[in-house]
Amino acid sequence: MPWPGDGTPDDPTDVESRPFPRAEYRDRLQRVQEAMARHAFGALVVVDPANLYYLTGYNAWSFYMPQCLIVPAHGEPHLFTRAMDAQGAHYTAYLPQSQIHGYPEDLVQRPDVHPFGWIADRAIEVGLLPVGVDARVAAETDAHFFSPRGYLALLSRLGQGHLLDSHELVNWVRVVKSPLEQDKMRVAGEIAQQTMRIAVDSIEVGRRQCDVVAQIQYSQALGARKLGGDYPAIVPMLPTGETAGTPHLTWSDLPLRAHEATTIELAGVHHRYHVPLARTVSLGRPSHDLDRCAGAVTEGLQAALERMRPGVPARDVHAAFTEVIGRYGYTKASRLGYSIGIGYPPDWGEHTISLRPEETTVLKAGMALHVILGMWMDGWGYELSESVLLGDDGPERLAPLPQELVVKI
Repeated sequence: MPWPGDGTPDDPTDVESRPFPRAEYRDRLQRVQEAMARHAFGALVVVDPANLYYLTGYNAWSFYMPQCLIVPAHGEPHLFTRAMDAQGAHYTAYLPQSQIHGYPEDLVQRPDVHPFGWIADRAIEVGLLPVGVDARVAAETDAHFFSPRGYLALLSRLGQGHLLDSHELVNWVRVVKSPLEQDKMRVAGEIAQQTMRIAVDSIEVGRRQCDVVAQIQYSQALGARKLGGDYPAIVPMLPTGETAGTPHLTWSDLPLRAHEATTIELAGVHHRYHVPLARTVSLGRPSHDLDRCAGAVTEGLQAALERMRPGVPARDVHAAFTEVIGRYGYTKASRLGYSIGIGYPPDWGEHTISLRPEETTVLKAGMALHVILGMWMDGWGYELSESVLLGDDGPERLAPLPQELVVKI
């Protein structure tokens, strides 16, 4: 079956309503199927909404229900969703109606049957899923929205031993960004930079934390350069005062207080491409400990970015930062960062590269990484981050704000 639109140029409606031309999706599918061939996979069950978007353009808040894309070893993929979401797929995905299947509403949230049973039966019927003793079907078994019941329903149709872990195959194909993807990242970076400026300006003594977050979320949606922003995979995080010594806290309706620091972590998002960014604001002169830590982290960040070059193992970036902060007596147990790109709740990371001592992945031009340097101490903390796009000559800062503790007297 030919790809929809083969042999004809993209029409104006595609350009206006969809983020990429069809040729981009053809290339992505080809690279995924080449990776499948290296593993001898007969089919791949894709459930991560970021990967559905990457391969088809499908974009909807439907991932809380069972859905997937099944990619055969050869030929065209088919998308399976809840019946009411199939129409949304017709509007957003680069697939003809014959390759979009909606399972019946009476399968939704029942204890005795599961939609993945219907999906598997339909996929076998149309020849997408191989069956028999030599069947090798891979699935994204560690994806957030693939439940144990979904796995068991699929397994019941394929048989023990024939359903394998894909080991994030599509995620690894996504790691190197195409030129068109890099352009999306740059717009997301502008949104992140603009939003962080607004967030820092909004941090004032007596202002409620929720009021600051309202300004952040407005800016995230507003976008930059008349290009709209998108909802982030993670809500803004705003640990304040004593809670700044702990990551991943959000906000409350309590007022910001003098002589306390607030860490801000947010993202600019454009067409689902994320550029995260973190900074720290001190309302009043910082303590000696906070000021000293901020200086060490800034110096360590510079060392890490200088080491970040194509051909360098990712672990070397971690080592460069660790060596610098070690001279100040600091250590950091958690990873320094991770690869980024397309994101859906609950995470904007790609689940591939981590900047840590054990990471052997060699960096390549076109990779995008969030270098997140969180120092979480007893009763206080400091965060500084950069999202970068790796080029032949080194990292391009996507949201180039000053790399320092912001002090507001």
